[in-house]
Amino acid sequence: MLLYNSLTRTREEFVPNAEGKVSMYTCGPTVYHYAHIGNLRSYIMEDILEKYLRYVGYDVTRVMNITDVGHLTSDADTGEDKMLKGAKREKKTVLEIAQFYTDAFFADCKKLNIKTPDVVAPATTCIDEFIRVIESLIEKGYAYEAGGNIYFDTSKLKQYYVFNDFKEEDLEVGVREGVEEDSNKRNKADFVLWFTKSKFDDQELKWDSPWGIGYPGWHIECSCISMKHLGEYLDIHCGGIDNAFPHHTNEIAQSEAFVGHKWCNYWFHVHHLNTNSGKMSKSSGEFLTVSLLESKGYDPLVYRLFCLQSHYRKSLVFSYENLDNAATAYKKLVAKIAALLKEESGEIEPAVFDERKAAFRAALDNDMNTSLGVTALYDVLKAKTTPATKLSLIADFDRVLGLDLIPAAEKQRKAEEEAKVAVSDDPFIREIEEMIARRVQAKKDKNYALADEIRATLAAKGVTLIDTPQGTQYKIQ
Repeated sequence: MLLYNSLTRTREEFVPNAEGKVSMYTCGPTVYHYAHIGNLRSYIMEDILEKYLRYVGYDVTRVMNITDVGHLTSDADTGEDKMLKGAKREKKTVLEIAQFYTDAFFADCKKLNIKTPDVVAPATTCIDEFIRVIESLIEKGYAYEAGGNIYFDTSKLKQYYVFNDFKEEDLEVGVREGVEEDSNKRNKADFVLWFTKSKFDDQELKWDSPWGIGYPGWHIECSCISMKHLGEYLDIHCGGIDNAFPHHTNEIAQSEAFVGHKWCNYWFHVHHLNTNSGKMSKSSGEFLTVSLLESKGYDPLVYRLFCLQSHYRKSLVFSYENLDNAATAYKKLVAKIAALLKEESGEIEPAVFDERKAAFRAALDNDMNTSLGVTALYDVLKAKTTPATKLSLIADFDRVLGLDLIPAAEKQRKAEEEAKVAVSDDPFIREIEEMIARRVQAKKDKNYALADEIRATLAAKGVTLIDTPQGTQYKIQ
């Protein structure tokens, strides 16, 4: 299995630290508002990765944080706190806001068939861990106090910019959007580990600490939550590409300074979902959420298929036209599978099953190429094999793809049967079907004159017969 590692910028064979076991960490949402579908693209692709690792036999433990405190509006650790901003907007407490939008996030995940991680840890439940790690960083000389805040000293590192080749002058005030000067910092790249009340007098959530009453910075929470639940050696860290710098860069800096060795082996970054006007965000254009798509008549799993049709390391452009194409593709897939369910299933052909499964695995082993994985699914439908083989393969692939294909097909088949029963109660329909049955028997008896007479009688009633390999169908004028 090859995975692109953002840290080394190469595709590498995936080898976990412990044989047969995978530790996986996912940056969770900042729960101050609904997640938009751009956020959710990352979680869909991370879900595919986790499910595929389980599919091929790994014992996976996946941890996700919930940022319910400490995430500022600027990557430079400045500006208004997002949680406080949400609380002011809705005139609720920060914890009320956090709980409401945490529930909303996982409701969206359920609609998209995104598995809930094994451990979900809100930042507010791990304050003691943050303080303990920050104290250690100070003792080791990697952190300092200035202006009432605790900062990480990036000058102590051999290499800070591990994901991109930034230069110090690239972070000068005004060069990068959102960067503001903080006169307390010794170096431009230093970042806050703990804020005190001196900076946030109106902050609702505060905790006592050795440095005064305050609360943690955004970056420290992921390091601490990951190490608390997964230990000092992490296999895979996931997140959106916009988190690579500074968030994941800062995570690596503080984590490796704390543990004294390499912390995480593989970094899995999902690229942006864009609109025609640029990167999707909560503050620009139409606020695209799962609920909005549902209100427009889209099944959330259509959006999941839309995401799977593109590689996670490519930016994906959202438009309703593109989503309509995915909706049509999903509808056709379900219809073909519903037709399979009506056929005599036969026996599963092991050789065909193994061959098709190998093609699916080859696609996902190739840096999680979900587009080729979907192609492998279509190839199954076109294959010359029994319905039982096809249905078994579809169910097997869907353990990873998460499109609910067979349940959706069964639902469609049931609806068709119920509609057929309802139609059969119509006296005119019953008459048509009885006459068609008589015509079929007449043709078996080679009584073609009677068969033609029945066709003509139905035509006079406005019913056109259509003989197909699957039987006689009819159309009422």
